[in-house]
Amino acid sequence: MTDTFTELSAPPDAVENGGIEVLRASVVNGAVSVALRRSFDDPATWGRLLIDLARQAARVYALETEMSDEEAFERIRAGWEAEGLDPGGLN
Repeated sequence: MTDTFTELSAPPDAVENGGIEVLRASVVNGAVSVALRRSFDDPATWGRLLIDLARQAARVYALETEMSDEEAFERIRAGWEAEGLDPGGLN
């Protein structure tokens, strides 16, 4: 890890067309730190957003490692299920 904060750039379509940031997540001392705004009328929309994030993360693993999209997605899903077993599990 680094002693300075390194942030990602905003997505090009958001810069071009505008938008509202709904989620920012960072790793700080090995734990996830999150800022978010409710953003949607129906919480189910967060479910769709989280699945989309998982698919995009799996794609990145496939591009940057020897893992396939499917294998990476299954590992992400396994982590999701393991974390779901901890009822008080806020990081």
